[in-house]
Amino acid sequence: MEAGEFVTLIGPSGSGKSTLFNLIAGLLEPDEGEIWLDGQLPRKRTGNFGYMPQRDLLLPWRSVTDNVAIPLELDGADRGEARAQVEAMLGRFGLEEFGESYPSALSGGMRQRAALLRTILTQRDVLLLDEPFGALDALTRRELQDWLLELWQEYSKTLFFITHDVEEALYLGDRVMVLSSRPGHIVETLEVNLPRPRRARMIGQPEFGRQAATLLGALGIHD
Repeated sequence: MEAGEFVTLIGPSGSGKSTLFNLIAGLLEPDEGEIWLDGQLPRKRTGNFGYMPQRDLLLPWRSVTDNVAIPLELDGADRGEARAQVEAMLGRFGLEEFGESYPSALSGGMRQRAALLRTILTQRDVLLLDEPFGALDALTRRELQDWLLELWQEYSKTLFFITHDVEEALYLGDRVMVLSSRPGHIVETLEVNLPRPRRARMIGQPEFGRQAATLLGALGIHD
């Protein structure tokens, strides 16, 4: 992956997409091979990436602000300093009215916004996002896709994004990687030929359909 790139990964259920993220993040060790970072073999991988798993994992006994502040506290900031930094960013994430709310009071989309802000506040250059919008309804998902693209451009992060949705992978990514069924291996890498900024109307255009067909073919899905 290149710095600042948005790479999406698609593949069948059980192909090892989440396992790949756990390997990259250092939560698992490979049986063979090596994982390099910035051209070097790191002594440890844990702590080098911001990782947002499929579930938001917000702690039910902490407010939104206190949940989002966790990475800052782990990095040594005192609670007041961490809360102040979070509060300054809540508006950008559409959470300005929910800072003192508990996760149970939030919609699915709001919970994902909070989880993503928490991931960004790890202050890591590379973010691993594992199907963050998979459980959302279609309208909320489309809204958050566009919002994520804005954040990506604003914060200049490198994103590696897992999805089951070919359309989502193509709409978001600079490059789409296709993982085969188990044992998973990369069977297709597509350089996305769509201009930025992305717009929803692109989905109905012939070029979008052609590239989507290529990805579906790589997944073994044919008309």
